[in-house]
Amino acid sequence: MASCSARLLHHSYHSSPCTFSVRCKHQHILCKKKERGDREHHRYHVRVVTPPQRNLGIHCLPTNTQCGETIVVKGEQYIVSGVTYHYQLRRGKYEPSDKKLDVQSTGRYILNLFLENLLEKS
Repeated sequence: MASCSARLLHHSYHSSPCTFSVRCKHQHILCKKKERGDREHHRYHVRVVTPPQRNLGIHCLPTNTQCGETIVVKGEQYIVSGVTYHYQLRRGKYEPSDKKLDVQSTGRYILNLFLENLLEKS
């Protein structure tokens, strides 16, 4: 998992609508392409890492979503605290299999920054 610096970027991404198609008892999610010039979107498994952990589902977000960025999922803002890429060995090559985002609510993120600063000062 990638570690994040304690800074808040000014980028805000909204999860775009996804199309769902079901084949062979597996759920496939395809990200719709937007207008020309928009960024390419990929599927991310999004979960909140602060206790209690909960899964927010699969959402389409820009490919360059990084730690510290603000994303909007289901109408709520979250800060990305970790990005994980999983690869699977297929036919002798490693191919990307899925991407996961660990997020915190913006209020929790700011509280954690405040507590870290208090700890450093003491």
